Formats: sequence, structure tokens, C-alpha cells
Amino acid sequence: MSHKHKVKLEKLFEHPLSGNIDVKQLITALEHYGAEADQTKHGRVKILLRNEEHILSLSHNHTLSKDSIVSLRHFLEKVDLVPSTM
Repeated sequence: MSHKHKVKLEKLFEHPLSGNIDVKQLITALEHYGAEADQTKHGRVKILLRNEEHILSLSHNHTLSKDSIVSLRHFLEKVDLVPSTM
């Protein structure tokens, strides 16, 4: 497993929340762990991982809001892709 992908996903679980997570790099890291990501017409990315789906809203500056980070963190916990299992 690539160390840089693991580090990128670990940033989602940091306390306090990081406000500097690049969406494109995050999607690449998720794809490394088996996710499928499809960008929709409405500025969102549909992520499919382990038969679960999550919709991620994109901002104009390609970073994630804190609410999006928390939502994505809960999704990753649900599919058991947390730092301890990577």
C-alpha cells in the first residue's frame, strides 16, 4: 500500500479537523483502496466503496468543508476503512 494514500486518508481522522484537504488527491487515495468515484453534473462526486455509496460536495477551491470531512469520516467508518485497518 502506498504511504501517501494512507497519510491522505488519515488526515480525515485528525483532531482538530484539517481544513486543507485537496479533493482530487483524496479521491485518488480512495480509488487506491478500491473506491469508484464518478463526478456528477452538479459539483458532486459519488463514491462507491464496498457496496456503500456516499455523495461528496465539491467546493470551488477543491477543498472539503469541515461538515464534508465529518460526513466522509462517518462513511469510511461504516465501510471499515479507518487508519487502524489500512
